[in-house]
Amino acid sequence: MLTVRVIASKVLFRIVMVVLAVIYGFPLAWMVLSSFKSNRETFRNPLALPTSIDLGVWADAWRIGNLGRYALNSALVTTATVVLILTLAGLAAYAFSRFEFGGSSLLLGLLLAGLLMPLQSYFVAQSELFDALGLKDTRWALILPYTAMGLPLAVYLLKAFLDGLPGELFDAARLDGCGDVRMFTALVLPLLRPGLATVAIFSALNAWNEFLLALLYISDDELKTLPTGLLAFSSRYTTDYQLLFSALSIVTLPMVAVYVAFHRQVTAGLTEGAVR
Repeated sequence: MLTVRVIASKVLFRIVMVVLAVIYGFPLAWMVLSSFKSNRETFRNPLALPTSIDLGVWADAWRIGNLGRYALNSALVTTATVVLILTLAGLAAYAFSRFEFGGSSLLLGLLLAGLLMPLQSYFVAQSELFDALGLKDTRWALILPYTAMGLPLAVYLLKAFLDGLPGELFDAARLDGCGDVRMFTALVLPLLRPGLATVAIFSALNAWNEFLLALLYISDDELKTLPTGLLAFSSRYTTDYQLLFSALSIVTLPMVAVYVAFHRQVTAGLTEGAVR
């Protein structure tokens, strides 16, 4: 039977989680509800519920703010970033985990040093390099740095996952005549699926929400992503809070929905790679 102390700790844990959920969830709920209220209603009683739900306001914000174009740019940049990170990180993790070659520890250490380096430490050199290559005001100006920033964590997670797999699997595949390419595609990739799902979700969220590089490298309005497009929108409609809250809701809710839908896969991928 559960002791009183165990029951009390579980109850306390749930209470703390509920309080934290309310603290972090209230601003999101208030933003969504405020998008259905006029400016007068918002200022008169900010905490009151809207008298009606009219999704036409969201349609107006989508059309007026050119959010369709910004969303398409974000989707293209995010998709390309995730594909590159999964491909390169999977190959690198397989090489670091299953091959012994000179300088592997040094290379892995240099790669993982990217987890400790802030963007500001290499931004100036990166900006000058992009100027010389003519990459600014192109999608590659975002895809390349997003990929580079996501690779260290992705390689670390996938390598930890592969290190925990039994070596007998790979020995048996070698005895069956598997080469490196076939072993990676037929054996490693299916086993890496939970880790790849975790990396994909983290990478997608980071690329979708990144603001600083998108602001500094993209000035063409046709290439702006949602975070910078929303900044331009808010500067034009800074006093129309209904439109502003509608645009914010449109941008925020999809990523919240993605995380809620896949949070079990994220947790499973992290814990499985760590426990093995």
